[in-house]
Amino acid sequence: MKTNSILFPKLLIVLLIISVGNISSAQELAVLKYKGGGDWYSNPTAVSNLIKFCNANINTTMNLKPEVVEPNSTDIFQYPLLHMTGHGNVFFSDDDVENLRNYLISGGFLHIDDNYGMQPYVTKELEKLFPNNELIELPTNHPIFNQTFNFPNGLPKIHEHDGLPPKALGVFHEGRLVLLFTLQSDLGDGWEDPEVHNDPQDVREKALKMGANIVKYAFEN
Repeated sequence: MKTNSILFPKLLIVLLIISVGNISSAQELAVLKYKGGGDWYSNPTAVSNLIKFCNANINTTMNLKPEVVEPNSTDIFQYPLLHMTGHGNVFFSDDDVENLRNYLISGGFLHIDDNYGMQPYVTKELEKLFPNNELIELPTNHPIFNQTFNFPNGLPKIHEHDGLPPKALGVFHEGRLVLLFTLQSDLGDGWEDPEVHNDPQDVREKALKMGANIVKYAFEN
């Protein structure tokens, strides 16, 4: 019994890793519902609008209504890309951390878009997720800025917030970018329906194009 109890979780992890390899070609993304009290559900029209833009411009065929998944669920292994946003507190339990880490090192990708105010909470939780991997600011020549759409200056500025320059921070595992944290940009606000924030069309277009680059990069790398 003791041997079986040790082997079972290891076997489950192996099966999940194989599963990610098999299904990551399914071009779908999901919204991550995290714990901690933060509004994971903010920007309700954003992801559907991004999906619609991607389907029209980068040849994806995603469902217009994204699924919602939780970080401790094996459901996350069905999606090559998870999107996470909000304003407030974020908390990953031990089970969340183990499952998310296995997902990311097995081929998954997590995009965290700070909707304003997430940074101190996210950075604390990422230390639990990857204690030996620092958040690194991506150079402007990183491939994620030059997929279908070219951003020679890196991450675009969509909303002012504190007036600070936008930053694209990444976590790498064995040379692969597995997590992207975008802040002081607020791409998700730019993806929302036009009447929500009354952003000019050119600003919304920049946000959608950068979002499409992220989707394409996550699906193909």
